[in-house]
Amino acid sequence: MISRRAVRLAAALATAAALALTGLSDSASAATTAPTGSLVIQEDSGFLQNSLQSGIVAIALPNATVNYNAGTGFSGTFPVTGGSVNLGGYYGAVQLGGSLLVVNATTGKTVDFTNLAFDAATWAVTGMPLGSSTPVNLFDPAGNVVSTKSGTTQNLSADDLEIDPAGAQYADTALGTTFFAGGQHVGTTALSFTAGS
Repeated sequence: MISRRAVRLAAALATAAALALTGLSDSASAATTAPTGSLVIQEDSGFLQNSLQSGIVAIALPNATVNYNAGTGFSGTFPVTGGSVNLGGYYGAVQLGGSLLVVNATTGKTVDFTNLAFDAATWAVTGMPLGSSTPVNLFDPAGNVVSTKSGTTQNLSADDLEIDPAGAQYADTALGTTFFAGGQHVGTTALSFTAGS
């Protein structure tokens, strides 16, 4: 009697284990891949020169990368780390890696914008000042803006990247300067976003 119960219990446990393993393999095969792409900000040489003369330096921090080209100057590439967006429908957001450190060498004050994103609803690159939980609109794609889609890949380019008025006000206050202004030309930008699967 005891051995029959033990056999039934063992069989039930084996069935449950088999079902659990099947469920695990199903969920593993249904795992999704993360979205990919990047946001590239190409800094205009005129803006760079004016900012340096005012003691202002902006530095892209890891896992963003900085590049320099003798013809085009400095650029920062911020990798896509997540999100879901419909650029044509103006909704959703793209999360970006890295952060943007802005330093005022004259006053010694700094502000580090983390949790960078491109928010299609506000049509702005946003960042959260370190220690804050409220994002600030930093840059707005303007001028000749082109948005395209091919399969699961969406692209956006703008020949004028401007400082958002909210970002200008925040940076001026945090850094103790009057350098920044809403609508100020920074350079150009290009966003590439391929949705995950």
